[in-house]
Amino acid sequence: MRHILNRLINQERISSDEARNALINISVGQYNQNQIASFLTVFMMRSITLEELQGFRDALLELCIPVDLSNFNAIDLCGTGGDGKDTFNISTLSSFITAGAGVKVAKHGNYGVSSSSGSSNVMEALGVKFTNDIDSLKTQIDQAGICVMHAPLFHPAMKNVAPIRKELGVKTFFNMLGPMVNPSFPKNQMVGVFSLELQRLYGYLYQNTNTNYSIVHALDGYDEISLTGKTKIITNNSELMLKPSDLCVNQIEQSEIFGGVTVKEAAKVFKNIISGKGTEAQNNVVCANAGLAIATVDGISHREGFERAKESLESGKAKITLEKLIELSKK
Repeated sequence: MRHILNRLINQERISSDEARNALINISVGQYNQNQIASFLTVFMMRSITLEELQGFRDALLELCIPVDLSNFNAIDLCGTGGDGKDTFNISTLSSFITAGAGVKVAKHGNYGVSSSSGSSNVMEALGVKFTNDIDSLKTQIDQAGICVMHAPLFHPAMKNVAPIRKELGVKTFFNMLGPMVNPSFPKNQMVGVFSLELQRLYGYLYQNTNTNYSIVHALDGYDEISLTGKTKIITNNSELMLKPSDLCVNQIEQSEIFGGVTVKEAAKVFKNIISGKGTEAQNNVVCANAGLAIATVDGISHREGFERAKESLESGKAKITLEKLIELSKK
């Protein structure tokens, strides 16, 4: 590690293989905490390269506990986090709306590190019990339309990194990796990223996979479709700029999608929205994201997907999906 750190500190880049090996060595406890913290810090001070990101991704996928959900043609809605916006849990809510609309969802998530409440925090607060039992996950996605995979249960090799990330409390390259290392290897993904630069890297990486994807970044910094302005979307065969008016909705203010500063507040907002008590702005944001996920899987327009998402939320199907998952997760 000392050799790699010296090279990185001297502004050198490392190869994909070197990045992969470094992460594998971290996972087996070959480096001490100070070395790991220094390694993470380097990548907070300069841009990560495509080769480095690919190597880190390959290592985590190689080390994960895989889950075969290929029969369900599922999608994962997952953001990198790290945008510093403290929104409510938009991608997680959108996941239940997507499942309520009949599209299977294999949701990958974790506790918040650089935000107040990550996906796993709010799921846990709502009563979802996490598991890595494959039969249980298959039952959940079959009967509820969604299963939730809590990242630490599927990436045990990263136990050496988790406490360091928590103590650092800022985004690291693990934020960049989260959406790319779903242990079920879903064939469909809707990914939100915190910068245009990372969106471009994701685009290059996903071009070399057989994944059906949509990668989004709101130009004012959100790792999701925020409707606070324009959002750039990269898919398998197009790049486009989405305006709120394209979905026939109004542009909203940042304050309208704030999620609070505690897990308790985030869970309350989540329950309000999924129960049909959300504001117009909150409802439009989650349906815009769910709508793109539905469109990505079913090959329809984003506008059509948005209407299906609205029906899922307004009819109560999304809420039923959540209730069913909570029930199944306790068995």
